[in-house]
Amino acid sequence: MPYKIQEIEVTETLPTVSLSPDETGIALIVRHKDKPIGFIMQALPAKMVLDREEIGQLIAKEISNQLIQEYLQTDLNFDVNQTSFPSVTIAICTKDRPENLARCLQSLQELVKQYSQLEILVIDNAPSDDRTQKLVDSLPWVRYVREPKPGLDFARNQALQSATGEILAFLDDDVVVDRRWFKGLMTAWQENPDAAAFTGLVLPYELETEAQILFEQRGGFRRGFQKIRYGQILLGNPLHPCGAGIFGAGCNMAFRREILLKIGGFDEALDTGAPLPGGGDLDIFYRVIRAGYTLVYEPEYLVFHQHRREYEKLSRQYWSWGLGFMAFVMKAYQTDPAQRSNLRHLILWWIYDQLKQLRDSWRGRHVLPPKMILAEIWGGVMGFFGEYSRSLKRIETIRRQFS
Repeated sequence: MPYKIQEIEVTETLPTVSLSPDETGIALIVRHKDKPIGFIMQALPAKMVLDREEIGQLIAKEISNQLIQEYLQTDLNFDVNQTSFPSVTIAICTKDRPENLARCLQSLQELVKQYSQLEILVIDNAPSDDRTQKLVDSLPWVRYVREPKPGLDFARNQALQSATGEILAFLDDDVVVDRRWFKGLMTAWQENPDAAAFTGLVLPYELETEAQILFEQRGGFRRGFQKIRYGQILLGNPLHPCGAGIFGAGCNMAFRREILLKIGGFDEALDTGAPLPGGGDLDIFYRVIRAGYTLVYEPEYLVFHQHRREYEKLSRQYWSWGLGFMAFVMKAYQTDPAQRSNLRHLILWWIYDQLKQLRDSWRGRHVLPPKMILAEIWGGVMGFFGEYSRSLKRIETIRRQFS
């Protein structure tokens, strides 16, 4: 039941979109002068043909506000700070997935030709073989570093120590960058030269399976098409910055390297792999804000992520989201007393929201089946009852093994 993914450039003649016999929907990536401004998903009968007028009506119905804002912004032609852009290290932390890594690196190859200040760094995290090293050895423009301690935040901290760039951008190995990805990062930095962290839009690389479509229908990793500047106060959100999931996704994030070093890098007891596969990005976003810095979300800073293809793997992902979220919350509760009231309210809100989603799912009013929502709830329960403390003990054991 794949969905057809198609890009639409609104300044050009709109195309006719035809579905094949096995395609059951469309996902339109809408651009204005190549800049991404909207994403539209819709289930449709197989073999359906949408003519130009129908495509135009669909775009106008779904993203008319974004279109108006984009045209206004273009007409007003805001001046942007044109100071020189700092050097950048792009770090890809990977483990035993050379096929994914090769695709990600291929999407970066043109950037290396265009921008001399780019460094590409692959952190090979506790590999079981030498396939990743052989791949990187075949690419002279990529630098290889091995991190023997298993765990994503161990790998991220190795990247922090090994990088030479002033900006450290992290990509997961299961993404490919959009052709405007680096321009989006440059735009975010030039518009916000005081920012310490940057996150960007994440859209689906493919929508080939039921699991991938379900994930994207629930919202995927999307955070919208509006630029957002996050500081110490967020109007309308009294729990800010505790709900750190709003800031972005760890598969596409960048930081001023000096700020990461100053706040102590990533918490290696989060994002540890199988036992606790999450929470590290939430924690670092939260700590950047709590340290008094600014985080900027820029939709032009875009990657395409290959979602879990299998139903069971998607269910585990929701479990890991619940686990990682609550482990992060309990860590923050222990280490940041000033935010404890907000964190208690956040936990209560999360429980209420999960139960509401579960009720809606049982009534057939939610895109996800009850099993997946229950998986996220169960992950949250495990996270609440001591997962972070258990992870600290596991991490100390790992450190001793590799000392």
